[in-house]
Amino acid sequence: MSASVSTSSIDLDKVPSRGFARIWGRSQSVIPSLAAVLLLIAMLVYAELAYGRVFHMGTMSSLLVSFAPTIILAVGMTIVILSGGIDLSVGAVVAFTSVAGVMLMNIGVNGWLAIVLMIVFGALFGLISGVLIQYFNVQPFIATLAMMFLARGLASILSTVPVQAPDDSPILLLATDFKLVDGPKVNDLVLTPGFFIAVLVVIGAFFFLHRTRSGRTIYGIGGAESSAQLMGLPVARTRVSIYIISGALAGLAAVVYTAEVGGKAQNVTAIGWELDAIAAVVIGGTLLTGGAGYVLGSVVGSLVLATLWMIITKDGTIRPEYLTIITGGILLVFVLLQRVLTARRRR
Repeated sequence: MSASVSTSSIDLDKVPSRGFARIWGRSQSVIPSLAAVLLLIAMLVYAELAYGRVFHMGTMSSLLVSFAPTIILAVGMTIVILSGGIDLSVGAVVAFTSVAGVMLMNIGVNGWLAIVLMIVFGALFGLISGVLIQYFNVQPFIATLAMMFLARGLASILSTVPVQAPDDSPILLLATDFKLVDGPKVNDLVLTPGFFIAVLVVIGAFFFLHRTRSGRTIYGIGGAESSAQLMGLPVARTRVSIYIISGALAGLAAVVYTAEVGGKAQNVTAIGWELDAIAAVVIGGTLLTGGAGYVLGSVVGSLVLATLWMIITKDGTIRPEYLTIITGGILLVFVLLQRVLTARRRR
């Protein structure tokens, strides 16, 4: 009885600075995130010493632009994992929304409307996942796995061959090169609207998670769902909205990716991207059990994967298959680090 009385008297707006701040402060260790930053710096320095032209504006531009969709997916996955869930459908949703959006453009639908519909389609997949998880008690792994098969299957039904957006489609504008710095020779800083969309998503997610009641509720659900319910937090509504956000961001990632590849969409696009997003989130320091992590850490995790890809590409002698092996090894190290830190906090 006393526990229910004490929690009911808590003002949610004061949670970050008082009661929950101490609890979350202990659980949200920054060590994995700092380790990811150090790993990223070490990889960049090694690549520079071994291959050269890494700290080069042209190289950095290419890296940031090409991994913008992964960063967007990682942001959505961070929100899901912070709540203690998982979303295996995002890669397939990227494929479906990309194919569906381009086909809509080809039949005469306004290009900007088609872009909005791509995001809406992604959100609908997230809505279905959220409803299954919250109201039908389906495990997140199973619910999102089902959505993964559904989205990939629908993409294949729509088309098994690449489809191309019209030449005048506005989606191509998102891949327009903007030269921000005109360096010597080809050492230019050239970014695209797609990259800036990814930056805005990161900023928006940071504000959402750390400056809003809904964001604090997500941390509460992942940290201790029973306590969140005792406090009267909107657990059901928030959990459904989490998956809607993840699906919508998958649709947005499809928009950015489709633009970057010149408006081409395929049903086999983004195979394994959900695993890349999960790896980026874990490497960035977010606990798989939920309740602790940082969206900026997930960005660092995405950049670690991007740098690893760059090293393998520059080396030329490393087989591409080793990318997944090395990624798995790095992921294992960070999972073990999380386990060690979690065990120490429980003592």
